[in-house]
Amino acid sequence: MGNSVIRGNLCYSHDRDTVIIRPNTYLVCEDGVCAGIFDTLPERYAALPLTDFGDRLVLPGLIDLHVHAPQFAFRGLGMDMELLDWLNTYTFPEESKYAQLDYADRAYSQFVSHLRRSATTRAVCFATIHTPATELLMEKMEDSGLISYIGKVNMDRNSPDYLREDSAEASLEATEQWICATNSRFARTKPILTPRFIPSCSDALLNGLRALAEKYHLPVQSHLSENFGEIEWVKELCPDAKFYGDAYNRFGLFGGDQPCIMAHCVHSSDEELELMKKNGVFIAHSPLSNTNLASGVAPVSKYLEYGLNVALASDVAGGDTENMFQVMAGAIRASKLRWRMLDQKVKPLTVDQAFYLATLGGGSFFGKVGSFEDGYAFDAVVLDDSALDHPQELTLRARLERCIYLADERHIAAKFVAGRRLF
Repeated sequence: MGNSVIRGNLCYSHDRDTVIIRPNTYLVCEDGVCAGIFDTLPERYAALPLTDFGDRLVLPGLIDLHVHAPQFAFRGLGMDMELLDWLNTYTFPEESKYAQLDYADRAYSQFVSHLRRSATTRAVCFATIHTPATELLMEKMEDSGLISYIGKVNMDRNSPDYLREDSAEASLEATEQWICATNSRFARTKPILTPRFIPSCSDALLNGLRALAEKYHLPVQSHLSENFGEIEWVKELCPDAKFYGDAYNRFGLFGGDQPCIMAHCVHSSDEELELMKKNGVFIAHSPLSNTNLASGVAPVSKYLEYGLNVALASDVAGGDTENMFQVMAGAIRASKLRWRMLDQKVKPLTVDQAFYLATLGGGSFFGKVGSFEDGYAFDAVVLDDSALDHPQELTLRARLERCIYLADERHIAAKFVAGRRLF
């Protein structure tokens, strides 16, 4: 990974409420890490290779903290259904196809190709219960140059016969073999433990996953408080749990020693939020999915004010696109509707906050990621917004806001991950 310099109009979050705009500025990369922002390039860097992107916008790479890779094949379908019916009608039948490696190869090739062309530089993905297909996805993500966590899904109850593991023991054995085969195999792609959600995992399976998390020091991802029907189902299955998150916590799968992502958290109680804050759980906010499947709208600005770790997620295929610009715009729109129609005590998200969630908010799950400040990973997306024509000259701030609402892969001129230029 060579040292280099790029020049352009830098846009990055300083904190959750403030986007920094640095016009015509140099950004230095040393060993894949940001090593300084300069209006005039210091002499000590003069010999480094320089790429001048002119008047283009340079953003930190966008982070997708929750995406279902096998569901990419049916994005945009079943949006008239709510979560549980949608799972049974579309998700489970589609995921069963990944038992066939040739199908998985075709489908995952499409997913990875789209993700590579997008503004996403890092992602946390669900795969399926099928170990060979999950390893195949990891290979393809590694080859893409993106950085990711990939999870082999665990589910041994309350699932269709064709997509249910034979037993907790069989699930745990397959999972440990997968961990041993992949934990040190890739440079950019790592395993993450992935119980689908409480209803699909027996107590024995959850206990075993805790042991694996502790043994191999792995992070955990799952779903939480997405839909009213799901929440009531968890109450029936776990009558001793105080709330949905407490059901995970009793099995040591809710943050603390092991990093943890919980997707959605649309209807989390104050008790649940308090435990998430205490344990450092990351909330993967999925606005497109939550509106498509009529789950509701999470009070995200409340979560930010409370000091929780919050990021954005496409949640394909509940969300209908991998384009994180649309996810940002969707988060702002959904928060405005929630504020206007439900609770004016919870402010709508601002553009600055949505940008933070898609960059620094999600990037912090990966470490020092999501900013251009010193010591952060050199992940960058260069946008050529010249095709987004306007009858008068716009400020850089206005151009960034328009890109959040209008940009897609057609406007990406270059993409860097950990200092490596992908295109």
